[in-house]
Amino acid sequence: MRFEAGTEVAAEAEQVWAVLVDVERWSEWTPSVRRASRGESGPLAVGATARLEQPKLRPAVWRVTELVEGRSFSWVSRSPGVTSLGEHRVSPLPGGRCRVELVIAQSGPLAGPVGWLYGDLTRRYLRMEADGLRRRCERD
Repeated sequence: MRFEAGTEVAAEAEQVWAVLVDVERWSEWTPSVRRASRGESGPLAVGATARLEQPKLRPAVWRVTELVEGRSFSWVSRSPGVTSLGEHRVSPLPGGRCRVELVIAQSGPLAGPVGWLYGDLTRRYLRMEADGLRRRCERD
């Protein structure tokens, strides 16, 4: 199962990246996150963790598996029967704009049923996150 959302943002990629990796403040700009807390202090890095609490979902711990500073990070959360991979990409565009791409890819023996049950919610949350990030970065 794979879900995607993207948007163009009228802000420099560096500014958008700074907001995106400040995980503990996500609840300020997207209603899809009630609370986010980092497992470690310091900048987001490979191996770092964050616990997300989202409406209608069980809290999940995400571990960063890949990070290209200023451009992208991926993280993984595991629950019984499902592994979720979250991808976050920021690509610069001409004129001080950028493109943001958000992806959730689920695998494992229960990925199909979970995707069927929660697919609409996942799509809504990704859209909320993309739109919320755009609004937050364009108002600064």
